[in-house]
Amino acid sequence: MNASIQGPLLALLVAGLLTAAIIVVFRPVRGYLWRWLRARRASERVLIEDALKHLFDCEYKGLTANLQSVAGALAISGNQTAEILHRLEERELVGGAAGGYRLTDAGRRYALRVVRIHRLWEKYLSDHTGLEPEAWHREAEFREHQTSLEEADALSARMGHPRYDPHGDPIPTAGGDIVPPQGTPVNELPLGELAEIVHVEDEPAAIYAQLVAEGLHPGMRIRVLECSPQRIRFEADAEEHVLAPVFAANLSARLLPREEDMPGPFERLSSLAIDEHATVVGLSPQLRGPERRRMLDLGLIPGTVVAAELRSPSGDPTGYRIRGAVIALRREQADQVRIERTAGTTEALVS
Repeated sequence: MNASIQGPLLALLVAGLLTAAIIVVFRPVRGYLWRWLRARRASERVLIEDALKHLFDCEYKGLTANLQSVAGALAISGNQTAEILHRLEERELVGGAAGGYRLTDAGRRYALRVVRIHRLWEKYLSDHTGLEPEAWHREAEFREHQTSLEEADALSARMGHPRYDPHGDPIPTAGGDIVPPQGTPVNELPLGELAEIVHVEDEPAAIYAQLVAEGLHPGMRIRVLECSPQRIRFEADAEEHVLAPVFAANLSARLLPREEDMPGPFERLSSLAIDEHATVVGLSPQLRGPERRRMLDLGLIPGTVVAAELRSPSGDPTGYRIRGAVIALRREQADQVRIERTAGTTEALVS
């Protein structure tokens, strides 16, 4: 091929490649530029909504949010945080305050919508899935940015419009109403007074995981026995716990009338020896979702008499006679069933 032909062909090839590249990059909707812009806008919206949530959380707790606290909550640089706050100010969602920032009325409404969606998802995940408690917050963080107001309303209706999430945080109504904070940190409770846990803080995750491991949850009755800079010792549902003050501060409780009393102590179904029997008092509030429904379907409701009949060679699971049938339960399942030992013969009580 001579030079007079090669020149035009090469130019045509280059032009074709350029045209194809332009189409790939700039093609509407599916082009790389459009995808990048959509991803950038989505990422920016997530940061904006997370910043509004942080400002609302500070306001709810009577604290002042500043650039450093927002940067820490969002895990981004100070420069990027300043840009996000500037955009919020431009949209009149945030205004300046002494030593920091505050939500405007419009910003508060927006923040409450995000908070409502987040807490609805936490409630759903705790009651309707087998997801571990430590994962509820993380999963709800993702879903809150993907859920429309209509979808949130449908989710709320499906669950009967719950008032609180599984950590004891109030769920804002569709109209933006929310109850004020309740309770006192456990390490500030008076010694010997009976109280009820109303809130378990789920951040930071490491502290929350420890509280979950201790079996602590909203609704438990507690009594502080010892309070020092080194440890907080208290009983919860008649079981003793010891926490460092920084951990105990993530539990809030409200004082109960003096005529109220501590429940229990209750034993666990797993404590029964073979041929022993007992009456079910209830299920642990920690037991949620499909596993709780399964236990109820098996007949493990208050008043049911159960007996331990046989145990596998490895020691787990154990077969329990429940309403005339022998059901195998793992130790971790039987630990969630509260019982009171019953007098009388096994045959008379469980046949």
